[in-house]
Amino acid sequence: NISGALCISQAWPGMARTIYNDRKRFLETYLTPYPGFFFTGGGVYRTSEGYYQLTGQLDDIVNISRHHLGTVEDVVNHHVAVAESAVISYPHEIKGEGKMLAFLPLKRLSRGYCTAETLAAELQELISKKIAKYAAPEYIQVTCRL
Repeated sequence: NISGALCISQAWPGMARTIYNDRKRFLETYLTPYPGFFFTGGGVYRTSEGYYQLTGQLDDIVNISRHHLGTVEDVVNHHVAVAESAVISYPHEIKGEGKMLAFLPLKRLSRGYCTAETLAAELQELISKKIAKYAAPEYIQVTCRL
């Protein structure tokens, strides 16, 4: 039972090799923190049985209308139907970054738990209560897997 940074020891075919043509930034962000490993930016929990649970992005801050939000994934992951989540912002003409878009694969037993619209409403309410109304994602996409 241990938590830590999720790192990968070997490259895969679709792996990025730069960030917006800034190779130095890519190396500093993903390869320097844990030499010999690719740092995904994510956190992970490993059980004593060897199972892994993604716990969200480490030090990931989304800037929405001047509000710095970093706990949305943690709140979303506490919903009974959500297996894991990825929350991002998107470009917005007025705000700079728009409200977040959340990608949510459901727990196997929870598929069919409710409609995507019902789940989105429940999650927006949960985030509104735990963080603030402005933190609720504008778009929520239920997926099979991340």
